[in-house]
Amino acid sequence: MTLSGDLLIGGAAVRGQGLGFHAWNATTGEPLGPEFASATAGQLARACELAAEAFERYSETTSSERAAFLDEIADRIVAIGDELIERACAETGLPRARIEGERTRTVNQLKMFADLVREGSWHDVRIDHALPERRPLPRPDLRLRRVALGPVAVFGASNFPLAFSVAGGDTASALAAGCPVVVKAHGAHPGTSELVGRAVRDAVDACGLPPAVFSLLFDAGFEVGTALVRHPAIQAVGFTGSRSGGLALRAVANAREMPIPVYAEMSSVNPVFALPAALAVRGEPMAQAYVESLTLGSGQFCTNPGLLFAVKGAAFDRFVEVASEALAAKPAGVMLTQGIASAYAQGIERLCGMPGVRVLARGKTAGSEPGWRAQAALLLVEASELIARPALAHEVFGPSSVIVACDSVEQMIALARLLEGQLTATLQIDAADHAAARPLLTALQRVAGRVLANAFPTGVEVADAMVHGGPFPATSDVRSTSVGTAAIERFLRPVCYQGLPQDLLPPVLRDENPSRAARRIDGRLQLPA
Repeated sequence: MTLSGDLLIGGAAVRGQGLGFHAWNATTGEPLGPEFASATAGQLARACELAAEAFERYSETTSSERAAFLDEIADRIVAIGDELIERACAETGLPRARIEGERTRTVNQLKMFADLVREGSWHDVRIDHALPERRPLPRPDLRLRRVALGPVAVFGASNFPLAFSVAGGDTASALAAGCPVVVKAHGAHPGTSELVGRAVRDAVDACGLPPAVFSLLFDAGFEVGTALVRHPAIQAVGFTGSRSGGLALRAVANAREMPIPVYAEMSSVNPVFALPAALAVRGEPMAQAYVESLTLGSGQFCTNPGLLFAVKGAAFDRFVEVASEALAAKPAGVMLTQGIASAYAQGIERLCGMPGVRVLARGKTAGSEPGWRAQAALLLVEASELIARPALAHEVFGPSSVIVACDSVEQMIALARLLEGQLTATLQIDAADHAAARPLLTALQRVAGRVLANAFPTGVEVADAMVHGGPFPATSDVRSTSVGTAAIERFLRPVCYQGLPQDLLPPVLRDENPSRAARRIDGRLQLPA
């Protein structure tokens, strides 16, 4: 497939009329063709207005129609073949195995939501039959279902060119909910975005859906993203990126005449708590696994462990020694963009310059290797320093982590209560640690969306029970997740129908239940036979 660099607006390929730009090979630092061009204000408005026109029809598609559409997108992404893998590898510097795994995850997400749409529980049907004889007042017939919010703006993520981008989790869950999507592609991987965008557009055509169910816009800067959130047709936003970016979009959304929800995943250091018995029993393999996790993907996962807490002693000293040796052997990793590499270098310089910070180890330097690369870093601070300087616990996006030396388990628990919101928190525990782990778990479930035991947080399973979210600043809305079937709830709202005749009710609310969805009737959950 020959890349054109065109926008996709309402099913049509359109040349952007704004500022031109091109992608870069992250490994070599060389430019990649073709030239892309930013959307103008008029082109963006056209995409949003067409999405609004498509909303009414698309939101009332049947479960089978919508599920077939999601399956079709998945199949067409697979059908792109090696061209997609090779372009994504070039634009991001990520290895082939990682991109192939991410493609599988993207396809599985789409098919997972297709299954959810068919199954029907997302409607959250509740029926309270009329009680005309009730005294002192009768009860009317009340029926509730969830409906789509409206067109959704989705921002592609820099670190996941497939799974959190054009047809990633935000797009999949919004389309599953019945919302047309306008995607603002990430400028770091526009070629990858165009390939996937064409697959989505072709799936729209194959399924006979309104062409404007999906549009794809490019931007060389920030103007398109800001204008997209500001446009009155957009009813919700899905974003994965920096804290500053997420907060800026939330401010724009809140300043609208009609504010809208912004579901932004922004910042997390994913603390690990290594309790004493576990540290004594398996400290050395734990140290090795910790370093592998913090450097995985050059530290460019949102779940790399940026903090590790442990109690001082002989086992702690050995852990630090092994982790330092392992990290010192790590080669400089390729970063996604020059900007990310620069921000990482500045962040490490800032941390190393703070009082009380000790540099335990640095990975190998890039030397004369081309592209954008980052040297891994392992730092150590005393718990008292972290209490005095909370900025030590702020995210530095890249292959680094800070070990916090605690005087006691009690101090460790106290520090857990002081943490900002996190995507994950991890307990490394042995059976002898369970008594200490209980109060720590109580503290961690207040600040994290996912709590792990005896694992490391890199890697997010696509499953019904997964939560990829957490209190601020991990996400902008603590009530949501961007991974797992519960992600659909972000783009739905409840509507109650009171006293409507059967033939005017949506099918899922009619007495015969043609959709065969699970329903809560007069307070009791009823499953279809």
